[in-house]
Amino acid sequence: MSNLKLSVIIPGYNEERSLSKGVLAEVDAYLHQVDYKYEVLVVDDGSTDRSVAIIKEQIKKRENFRLIENPHAGKAVTVMTGLLAAKGEIALFTDMDQATPITEVEKLLPQFSEGFDIVIGSRDGRTGSPFIRQLASVVFAILRNIILGLPFSDTQCGFKAFNQKSRQSIFPKLLEQYKKSAQGGYIVNAGFDSEFLFLAKKAGLKIIDVPVEWHHVESKSYQLWKNAIDAVLDMLRIRLRDLTGFYR
Repeated sequence: MSNLKLSVIIPGYNEERSLSKGVLAEVDAYLHQVDYKYEVLVVDDGSTDRSVAIIKEQIKKRENFRLIENPHAGKAVTVMTGLLAAKGEIALFTDMDQATPITEVEKLLPQFSEGFDIVIGSRDGRTGSPFIRQLASVVFAILRNIILGLPFSDTQCGFKAFNQKSRQSIFPKLLEQYKKSAQGGYIVNAGFDSEFLFLAKKAGLKIIDVPVEWHHVESKSYQLWKNAIDAVLDMLRIRLRDLTGFYR
């Protein structure tokens, strides 16, 4: 497939529940309507349930879809694998649960024509999210700005797009680092988004955040206090790595 404008990366680990809701069909139905060429890469993170079998069945008649099967290494490795395999001019990663629907990509794409290298979705209103999670997001935003100099209200939304320049500038080396540190179990990689945005900013890439529709979906891998502690520790780790020359 040539002259691809958009690659959509959908990472997943044990996603029978979301797959049973027909999320891939929803993505396919929307992209069938667009007037540009696209591909969809479903990247499985070594699922132990029937996810891979279900994905294969659901995409076998969808010619623009393909499955990448990874050994279990966490969401960060899964996402980066897809981004580096993408052939599109723009590559978007979006969560399997489609908490931010694929239709919101049309809010991100125009920003690349304005000269931005990375466009990140920012959850607008956080519909249905518990108050404690909304409060935590505000606190994290303040800490990210103080510790890492990232002036974005929301770095954790699973809806981000990259041009080819930004993908090749950031992810090859970062992917190797994450592969080395991958561990078993549900691996959230709380600091992944902050880390690549920090590196992108450090590299002089242009980043903008854009409000997108988002609906709260309960996640089996989300543990508020554990994730909160991990996120803060990761911010400090990123800053320490930068100060000690790790990213050179």
